[in-house]
Amino acid sequence: MAAEQEQEHVRVAVIGSGFGGLGAAVRLRREGVTDFVVLERRESVGGTWYDNTYPGCACDIPSHLYSFSFAPNAEWPRAFSSQPDIHAYLDRVADTFGLRRHIRFGTEAQRMSWDSEELHWRVETSAGTLTADVVVSAAGPLSEPKLPDIPGLDGFQGKVFHSADWDHSYDLRGKRVAVIGTGASAIQIIPALQPVVGELTVFQRTPAWVLPRNDRRITRFEQKLHARLPVTQKLRRFALWGVRELETRVFADHPGLLPAVEKVSAAHMRRAVKDPALRRKLSPDYRVGCKRALLSNDYYPALAQPNAHVIDSGLKEIRGNTLVSADGREAEADAIVFCSGFHVSDMPVARLVKGVNGETLAESWAEDGMNALRGTTSTGFPNFLFVIGPNTGLGTSSMILIIEAQLNYLADYLRKLDTLGGGDKAALDVRPIAQHAYNAKLRERIKSSVWASGCTSWYLDARGRPVAVWPGTTAEFRRITREVWLEEYEVLRAPRTGGQGARRKAPLLAGSIKESAATGTGRPAEGRR
Repeated sequence: MAAEQEQEHVRVAVIGSGFGGLGAAVRLRREGVTDFVVLERRESVGGTWYDNTYPGCACDIPSHLYSFSFAPNAEWPRAFSSQPDIHAYLDRVADTFGLRRHIRFGTEAQRMSWDSEELHWRVETSAGTLTADVVVSAAGPLSEPKLPDIPGLDGFQGKVFHSADWDHSYDLRGKRVAVIGTGASAIQIIPALQPVVGELTVFQRTPAWVLPRNDRRITRFEQKLHARLPVTQKLRRFALWGVRELETRVFADHPGLLPAVEKVSAAHMRRAVKDPALRRKLSPDYRVGCKRALLSNDYYPALAQPNAHVIDSGLKEIRGNTLVSADGREAEADAIVFCSGFHVSDMPVARLVKGVNGETLAESWAEDGMNALRGTTSTGFPNFLFVIGPNTGLGTSSMILIIEAQLNYLADYLRKLDTLGGGDKAALDVRPIAQHAYNAKLRERIKSSVWASGCTSWYLDARGRPVAVWPGTTAEFRRITREVWLEEYEVLRAPRTGGQGARRKAPLLAGSIKESAATGTGRPAEGRR
């Protein structure tokens, strides 16, 4: 016990320093919480915007919407910013808000275990062990690259890339390059590589809906205007947000309007691709939005070039330097670029977290799939919160809006703990019935949306369960996460005596619920979310 008492203890441990982790750190400081650490395995902040440096890497959400509301940037250079600009922005956020003193670089969270006696988390890291009252997992869904299990890959004699682990020391000029996949990363990489490689072969399992990308340089006049009159930048952000809220409503509630969007994409393709055979290969057979719709002005033109070839079949095996598709076509390659995505529907962090029953979060999700209450907390894992958790992914809008909504929930969660603890430790554990009811209603709503219309996407897990997408607007999500509803939780308390007696589950006081209800914030409405 003495050894454990010597361990460092903090109020909050945050995992990751991308948008979610930095946002959590800013919110904690604004709430007056300074006893926290941010555990970052890399040597820089940025998360996915530090890891992903592939050619052409950029965001497909407008810059003025893909940024914190509390940290506006009047100097965004383009309507859609590139990776270096976004990473530089996050660096400035870390400096502006004095966050570096809290960040432990080169420190990877390796295991987290709940201690039911002490009511805290034991966090084992690559740099030692600490304990924390609350853990905030901001590792994000785009943190662990996913490589497909391709027979013969180990015997490939050339260079192998994953889009999130780019080797800039390897020169691809004049090489025969195979790109595996046609998702969000691929449609940026392909136009960047096509002009410089000798031959480009794209293995396409499923074509994507691609819409025009209305990108342009933001003028110096606009930048000065936003700096001198911040309200103009707020109006710009509001307009961008409003358009995407309307798009979300179409995908979620009015899929009958989607054929009009598909016509825009088809016309976009016809302008760049004159070959009817290639157009047939690139034409999706599913509803737009079922997979994430992509934005690009140079993807189709790149594929129409003489040195580009599309094999509309997935990669099945590799024989030496020969890549073989599922339908038997072959292509020679000197380098392979995998644009195969990330572990989104099977979060790797879930295997590292052990809750009250000694099972991991991944084990607790084995039967029903990845799920959480309001995308943030999960039963059996007290005082463990996600930033970008299950069913928080978006098809059209900015994830920063989801992050800020969850930070509101985090702030209220800590306030509730302070109130309930009365000077002693307290923890909140989600009631199973509350989590089940929330997710049952969520999945029922998804059934009528475009995301459940029949395609395979990262919104679904391996068994076809919709575990990643939020099927509503960001305004709706903000409403359901503005406050912690205590009736959805059991309260775990430590006795004031300070003895080593067992901690007990304390029933909620009826007065607490009544008081919340009296203020109009006691229970969420039973209508659709």
